[in-house]
Amino acid sequence: MNITKGSTGWIEVICGCMFSGKSEELIRRLRRAEIAQQRVQIFKPKLDNRYGEDHIYSHSELKIKAELVADADEIQRITDARTEVVGIDEGQFLGDHLPRVADILANMGKRVIVAGLDTDYLGKPFEPMPVMMAIAEEVTKTLAICMRCGNPAMHTQRLIDSDERVVVGAKGMYEARCRRCFDPGAPGK
Repeated sequence: MNITKGSTGWIEVICGCMFSGKSEELIRRLRRAEIAQQRVQIFKPKLDNRYGEDHIYSHSELKIKAELVADADEIQRITDARTEVVGIDEGQFLGDHLPRVADILANMGKRVIVAGLDTDYLGKPFEPMPVMMAIAEEVTKTLAICMRCGNPAMHTQRLIDSDERVVVGAKGMYEARCRRCFDPGAPGK
């Protein structure tokens, strides 16, 4: 899909568990938009400081420059009117206004691409991503490989003991698990 003058915008969602290639796919789509010489703005939540503050990083070490934002409302405030493609990583950390903001941007004719976890460490829907999937024109669900048995994995297994819903981390703190190997709420088992 390409945005042309006067065209309608749309929303794309890339979702799945940790280590499933969501950020890698987001970066791929954004790079293609840049190659097509489209005006691109990329955002990530301030909360996600795992690898650095001024880029989105994939676990496979791809990266692309991004602006830090506190929440979805800030994205709406700072998106340039000339921007054609808006990329958003870790959408689950940007608050319940993300679907409204994505809708507003798409209605302005922008292509909005949001990547994020669709479920939390308990296997429960991780708002606002389920709403994002419902309003998107296109949804891509990525799967990882189960770290226990090698089957397709759709769950994020937390390996550390914490009852907090949000614990930002990566390898050593989380693993991808399949339906059979996933044990919600049981770190390290």
